[in-house]
Amino acid sequence: MRISIANSSRSFNAAADQPLLEAAADAALNLPHSCQSGNCGACKARLVSGEIHYPNGAPLGLAAAESAEGLILLCQAHARSDLCIETFEVRPADSARLKRLPCRIERAVALSHDVMGLFLRLPIAEDFSFEAGQYIDILLPGGRRRSFSIASPPHDARPLELHIRRIAGGEFSERLFHEDMRAALLSIEGPLGTFTYRPHTGHAPRMLLIGGGTGIAPLLSILRHLIENGIERDMQLYWGVRSESDLYAQATLEQLSRRAAALTATTLTATSLSAASLSYVPVLSEATPEWRGRRGWVHEVALEDVKDLEAVDVYAAGPPAMIAAIQREYDSRGSAKTRLYYDSFDPARDAPARQRTNAPTRS
Repeated sequence: MRISIANSSRSFNAAADQPLLEAAADAALNLPHSCQSGNCGACKARLVSGEIHYPNGAPLGLAAAESAEGLILLCQAHARSDLCIETFEVRPADSARLKRLPCRIERAVALSHDVMGLFLRLPIAEDFSFEAGQYIDILLPGGRRRSFSIASPPHDARPLELHIRRIAGGEFSERLFHEDMRAALLSIEGPLGTFTYRPHTGHAPRMLLIGGGTGIAPLLSILRHLIENGIERDMQLYWGVRSESDLYAQATLEQLSRRAAALTATTLTATSLSAASLSYVPVLSEATPEWRGRRGWVHEVALEDVKDLEAVDVYAAGPPAMIAAIQREYDSRGSAKTRLYYDSFDPARDAPARQRTNAPTRS
């Protein structure tokens, strides 16, 4: 089937058994997406003509009213005929940048009781370029894959840093926590994803960054990219975890805050202009009585502090429930989502966590 994009000169072919998002990627089109499981709604498009269907049932990330208006989710929709669709963003993908590479585990460091820092040594002769915020897939036997955000910034990515949360029964994470995988050889594919830092020309609005759990990883990549390159942005970061012991990146974030402050002081002295600044707020959902910081759900705390959502660039990464709650807050305030960028950390399709989540709806 031929898929035409109404607001672009581009088109691509899709097989009947292939999700439209996957077919677009095969044609080197990087259409907006995040979870690729139908939950987050990042890949919404408008069906102008033609017929689609959802082999796995109506996706959760698309409301009935949206379907009635002709919206579809590209990650779940399959074509039944030639289609014409209208997307909300078209970014040409450089197919030469997407690579499949071997790499070795240089080291694995326990960051907390359930998060491992994985540092991958890439082939010396291979260039691996990516944008701050993107992710890679680790390829497993049988065509399975696991997606992990890159925590290192593009300018300092050797070794490549990932944050792996332990998933009970997880094919890859359980091995990482229970086996000695030092120097193990892996295959990776990337870079992937459209959750990337969006630069501004002229005066840039304040950035609000919201991370849930290991959702701090892509935000660290973005923060380091900005601060270590002296890019002038006013940034406010909220990082939510369960308990104080889960704040595994606390020292790194405090160091980045100090570095941003030092850059600001230097720039103010030299040019009398504002420079990069970072304010960091940890939020605990299961805080002890001794905790003196913010408490509750991180998205609620962060959005309480913002009066006008359309005046800030919001970068959010974390669990699907957090991303959905942020989207609902935009809707409840009547705010446009034009400055909302997010990455929904859904479990892999064949992961035990995904199977448990989906079980009630499948029975």
